[in-house]
Amino acid sequence: MKRYALALGGAVLGAVLIAAPASAKTFRYAFQGDLNALDPYTLNETFTLGAMGNVMEGLVARDKDLKMIPALAERWEVVDPLKWRFHLRKGVKFHGGEDFTADDVLFSLDRVRSPNSQLKTRVPADMTAVKVDDHTIDFILKSPNPILPAEWDTWYIFSKKWAEANGATQAQGSSANALSPWALKSNGTGPFYIESHQPGVKTVFKTNPTWWNKDKKEFNIDEAVFTTIKSDATRVAALLSGEIDMMDPVPVQDIERVKASPNANALTGPELRTIFLNMDSFRDELLYSSVKGKNPFKDARVRKAFYQAIDIEAIKTRVMRGNAAPSALLIAPILFSRSGEFKRWPYSVDASKKLLAEAGYPDGFSVEMDCPNDRYVNDEAICQAVAAMLARVNVKVQLNAMPKSKYFEKAGPGSAKPYDSSFNLLGWTPSGFDSYNVLANIAGCRDAVGKGAAFNYGGWCDKRIDELAAKILVETDIPKRDQMIADAYKIIHEEVGLIPLHQQALAWGVSKKVDIVQRADNQILLYWVKMKD
Repeated sequence: MKRYALALGGAVLGAVLIAAPASAKTFRYAFQGDLNALDPYTLNETFTLGAMGNVMEGLVARDKDLKMIPALAERWEVVDPLKWRFHLRKGVKFHGGEDFTADDVLFSLDRVRSPNSQLKTRVPADMTAVKVDDHTIDFILKSPNPILPAEWDTWYIFSKKWAEANGATQAQGSSANALSPWALKSNGTGPFYIESHQPGVKTVFKTNPTWWNKDKKEFNIDEAVFTTIKSDATRVAALLSGEIDMMDPVPVQDIERVKASPNANALTGPELRTIFLNMDSFRDELLYSSVKGKNPFKDARVRKAFYQAIDIEAIKTRVMRGNAAPSALLIAPILFSRSGEFKRWPYSVDASKKLLAEAGYPDGFSVEMDCPNDRYVNDEAICQAVAAMLARVNVKVQLNAMPKSKYFEKAGPGSAKPYDSSFNLLGWTPSGFDSYNVLANIAGCRDAVGKGAAFNYGGWCDKRIDELAAKILVETDIPKRDQMIADAYKIIHEEVGLIPLHQQALAWGVSKKVDIVQRADNQILLYWVKMKD
């Protein structure tokens, strides 16, 4: 047996990788963050959704090029603008042996809307579903929605019988101090089932011999062992020594080292995720600031001052070592045809100081900044750089870096004290790869507990965005739709509702014994892994 050390919540634990029989093909991989609850509705996060996408399936899926394809629904049609009919695949069984039917879809629609679910926006709030027969279901809309199933590849379908038998009818809360027993289990229809799960430590996947699509499978592994390795150095060492077959991410400073190694490659490419900053412009007084009795972030001049104090090229070259594309928008350019019309506010210390003075803060102020340290590429280093840059305009930033599990609970919705943050960093890949997702989730208005755009961690609100988003959702004329999207992004840009930074680049370390598909959404999908003999 081989051993290596990994960090977990500040403690160093020993992890044992147990060798499989010689005839079995085992794929071992590591990520910097944890896999905790096995309930995919708990956390709207790419890594978790990708991990569970190996076990559970949606009505639709995405192929290697992110094109939408049939999955648990073999086909669908628009009966009329307010009715979509889905024909479900017959002969599909869950890992527990239950037959997949329309009842499971109806149940999953109710479950994804449960109070603790972070995937509520995957389905329209006013949509209803009608069972036509065991393998046909109609979705009834109140208004047309030409992109209805675009986000359904990660709306995974639960077994109604299994969920009821295990007390899993409601989504596991992301902020719970302890996971429900059923949140340590899984039951899907996918190509893998989970044999064992130690939250934040190790998860073992085994191939599902009764998978409905096994005759067309494109993987040759028998099992996969996922391990959390938080330390960059330990993760790289494990790859180069052959302890693991794949890791995500490769630290930008180690990409060339991995490429030069005899037994591994660095698989790189553009990612659809945008990294950006949120400022609490919701509260009348910031929770964590030297300014009392008012909120400086409610003033667009202050928000713009923060934007113009950030030297994005320095972050690109020094922090990301060229592995980032500075962005003026909250969406990757390839996902919006008119992205080229937008330019970042220029970096200027003088302009930033002038704006702060005009807003009544000539001497600056202090503010706390929350940042994950195990979720995005060089996330803590980016936050450190932003803090240093803001210091040049007399803004004193106290940085609170923490593991993603604690970060999402503190800065996001769903906890006893939601949005407990004054300034923070977040990343977003729009489900459905459409601007509507951005506007509805991170740029629209919300209330104090997250009703509305729940992932708008700063709470900036301009009703014009909500009005445009409602029209964008139902518009089928592409030029008209794109114009409204451009109008919305212009408002965000002019008002500096949020501060876009860059699209980070993908960097996976992969053994030369492995073939794997790297999609631009950064999901690690086992059903395209092939181990070479």
